[in-house]
Parts: sequence; C-alpha cells; structure tokens
Amino acid sequence: MTQSTHNKSAFKRFIPYLKTYKKEITLALALGLSGGTATVMMTLYIGKAIDTMVGLGQVDLNSLLTILALLSGILIVATFSQWLVQLLGNRMAYLSIAELRKDTFAHLNQLPINYYDQHPHGTIISRFTNDLDVVSEACVAIFNNLFSGMTIVVISLISMLRLSLPLTFVVLIATPLIFFISWLVAHTSQKRFQAQQEIVGDISGFINEIVGNQKIVKAFQYEEHSEKRFEALNHSLQNEGQKAQFASSLTNPLSRFIDHLTYIFIGLVGGLLILNHQTSLSVGMISSFTIYASQFSKPFIELSGITTQIQTALAGLERTFAILDEPLEQAEEKEIYQLDKVIGKIEFKHVSFSYLPDKPLITDFNLTIIPGETIAIVGKTGAGKSTLVNLLMRFYDVTDGVILIDSRPLASYTRESLRKSFGMVLQDTWLFDGSIRDNLTFGNPKASDEEIRQATKAANIHNFIQKLPDGYDTIIGASGVKISEGQRQLLTIARTMISDPKMLILDEATSSVDTLTEQTIQSAFLTMMEGKTSFVIAHRLSTIRNADKILVMDSGAVVEIGSHDELLKLQNGAYHQLYHSQFHH
Repeated sequence: MTQSTHNKSAFKRFIPYLKTYKKEITLALALGLSGGTATVMMTLYIGKAIDTMVGLGQVDLNSLLTILALLSGILIVATFSQWLVQLLGNRMAYLSIAELRKDTFAHLNQLPINYYDQHPHGTIISRFTNDLDVVSEACVAIFNNLFSGMTIVVISLISMLRLSLPLTFVVLIATPLIFFISWLVAHTSQKRFQAQQEIVGDISGFINEIVGNQKIVKAFQYEEHSEKRFEALNHSLQNEGQKAQFASSLTNPLSRFIDHLTYIFIGLVGGLLILNHQTSLSVGMISSFTIYASQFSKPFIELSGITTQIQTALAGLERTFAILDEPLEQAEEKEIYQLDKVIGKIEFKHVSFSYLPDKPLITDFNLTIIPGETIAIVGKTGAGKSTLVNLLMRFYDVTDGVILIDSRPLASYTRESLRKSFGMVLQDTWLFDGSIRDNLTFGNPKASDEEIRQATKAANIHNFIQKLPDGYDTIIGASGVKISEGQRQLLTIARTMISDPKMLILDEATSSVDTLTEQTIQSAFLTMMEGKTSFVIAHRLSTIRNADKILVMDSGAVVEIGSHDELLKLQNGAYHQLYHSQFHH
C-alpha cells in the first residue's frame, strides 16, 4: 500500500468522527454561504463605487455614499459570519479529536500485554499528545478556510463568467496549475513528514525514560551519554523536519507566483479588450474582476499555505489509526463463566509457551496445586518465573496445553472475573497521583474506613499515614507528598489486602523494605494468605521456607519440586545450590 493510499484511508476513517456534528456542519455551511456571498458582494460594490468617480469633478456623491453605506452593512455580515464559522470550526475540530482520543485510549486498554512489551511507552504517549494535537490544529485551519472558501469560489466564478468569459478562461487555466503544484509537493514530501512524526515519538519516549529515571541517570553519571543520544535524535529530527518543511514550503510561494501572473494576464487581456472595443466592461468592472479572481484563488492559496499542517496531520492520523488497527485480546469463548466462588485448585497440563515462535520458553509443564497451598517459585533471571504469572493472569495465552482453575480452563472464564480473583503485589510499585485513600481503595472502591485501617495496620503503614498532614486524604505523587520506595511498597501491600482477592501473587513484594519491616509484613502475609492459593516469586528465605511447595525453574522448565527441607536434602540439586549461593548468610 502506497503512502498516498495510507493517507486517503486515514482521512476516510476520520470522516465519521466529523459526521457526529452534522448540526454544526450545516450551520457552518449556512454561515459560510452568507459570509461568502457578502464578501463577493463587497467586490461588486467596490467596482460600482469606482465607476461613480469618473474623473476630477465628476463624482456621483449620492450614489457613492449609498454604496459606502451598503458596503458597511455587508462588511458587518461578512465579519460576523466568519467569526461564527471559526467558533464552529474550533468546536468540531477539538470535539472530534477528543472522540478519537477517547476511542484510542479505550482500545489501548483492551490490547494484550505483549503490545506494551513491544512498543516504547513514550511513543504511545506521543500519539495521544503530539500526533493528535497537530490533527486538531490542522482541522481548525481547514474548517476556517473551507466553509467560507467554498462559497466564495462558487459565487466568484459565477460573477466572473457574467462579467467576461475570456478573462474567466485566463483564471481557470491558472487554477489547475496551483492544484498540480500542491499535489506534486505533497506527494514527494509526505514520507518525510511520516519519518518526522516517528522521530518525534522516539524523542518523546527517550525523554520520558530519562526524566522518569533521573536518580539512576545521576548515580551512573549517564548525563553526558544521554545528552549525546538526545543530540543524535534531535539531529535526525532536524534533518527530516528541515527536508519536509523545505519541500512543503515551496507550495505556497509557487502558488502565489502563478496567482500573481494571473493578475498580470487579466490586466493585459482586459486592457486589450477595452482598447479594441471588444468588451462593455468599465475600468471599475475590470477592478472588480481582478478582485473576483483574487477571491477565487484565495482559498486554494490558503490551502497550499497549510500544506505542512495537513501533511503532518495525515501522518499523525495514520499513526493513531495504527493503534486502533492493533488486534484486541483474543475474544472470549462462547461458553463463558464468571469466576465468583473460587476454590483455588490450579492445574497446569502439558503447558508450553514461547514469546517468539522459534524460541520456546516453557515446554510440557505439569503441576497440580491444591486449594490453599502456597507455591514459591525460585530460579535465575529469565528462568520463566514471571511468565507463569503472565499465563495465570491471561496476560499471555498458552501456546499449547491448558491451565485449569477449579477444573475449568482459564479461557472459559471472563478475563475480568479471572483477574479480579487474583491479588498482585509486584516489585515495581505503582501509585497514581491522588490521595492515599484513593490509592488504597483502587481495587475496592466500596471499602469502609475500618477495612482500610485494618489493612494499613497489618501492612505496618497506618502510623506513618496518621503522621502525614491530611492523614488518609494526603495527596501523593508529582504534585503531593513524596514518600520512599519502601513506603510505596507497603501501600501496595495494603491495597491488595483491601481488595480481598481469592488468590494471591506476590512478586518480590518485600524487596524494597528493611529486614525488620519485612518480618511484620510476613506476618500480615501469612494472615492474608491463610486458606488462599498463593504464588510467591523469588522471595527472601523466610517466605520460601514457609511455602508448601517450592518450584525451582531453569530455562522455562521446573527442575525440582518439594518443600524447603526436602529440597535441601538433595546435595547436588538446583535449590541446594541456590540456597547456599543466594540465601545462606
């Protein structure tokens, strides 16, 4: 598919968002008609005004004053109409983009996790900000020219035909040349604009990473390297942007050059017709015709002047619709169940999985977990520990085999009810900008104050919260109180307790807290995990020792299964080696 075809497709797909505002479009067209008509009428009366001034002492003052009064009224109508058209154009542009942005965000929320794993987050964010912003700006510019411009073009053409067919023919020869130049430049430079928007996305992603990780940047003295990387990206943007802007900037001056040549030919041909007595046109009417020609070509000239905006907007639309073209999570099965009354029996039967087709990670994995058991998963980095969690939560679907919960395949449950049944505490803490209370009730908005206090006390964070300026209503985040990583971790643990899930996944959940706090949390975990099927990934020794079963993974395969004591008895076993190399102090 060519770039031109991509652009047409993106434009066609955007039209339904504009059709939502049919009333605004109808009103804008009506106002454009009145404003355009008023503008063309001004041209007619300017010519008549000129004809009232034949020469020195030969001025028809009464007629001139009447015409000037009419011109004043027409000017008011034209100005007011144009102002309302601009208001309506702005409204349609920004509301239609708001709808597109909303649909894109809703689509993003339904995309599988692998989309986020494969695309830089900064690039995704750039499509919501940079790309859609340029689309809305281009829409405003087009609408402001379109509604009045269409009317002016039609009425100017009719008026020119009525005045002089030969002079109109001169204007109509020049107009296709303006169209051809605009098309030629747009066709040759569109790839540049697409590349420019891609680099803008890359820069946005890079800045997002560097700004969000300034502590690490400074700790590793990465400032100079980051500046060099940014300079390289910025230089690429400068090159592509300069080439795109240069090519596109040729459109307007070339169009104006042809337009000005047209005026010269109108004057030349009109003068020859008058001298040869081949026309009844007066000097005033020749002046009016010249203005008509200017009005006729003005919308095309203005359109060529915003070619850069239009091309950038088309590139932005294409990148946005690329998100909407991403396939959603695999559709639910026809026979679907709600995972409400969870027993907690989980079975892995001949499960195989790979992120890439030619690189298998988990092969023929089998495991049965009794309800209420605590399963610890240990192994080296890349062994497949977190992959098991991804499969349990259906962030990824198994390549082969089946995972059963309470004797039914995972795929037979709705994703919403399945994921709601698991409580997750991850190593990477996530809290949004807002009050502590809002963050704690993220998974259970209906939680009572007593439930919140019980959870925070169990997570050993209640006393800290009470000491904050506004207690549970204290705002945290970029514009609020800054809290330590350990405190953030404690809040996420309390949040999971409040959501009261039926099964638990704890992934390095105490990695950011000190040993003393960890002991308190472990006690809270044991209370929370009581009677619930739980998965504990690569925890410290204390949690692993308490697990009913320990899975030792290596390269996607479970190489050992057993209790802490059982596995330590295997002198040359993988767990024995891990214990002595990592956990034994």
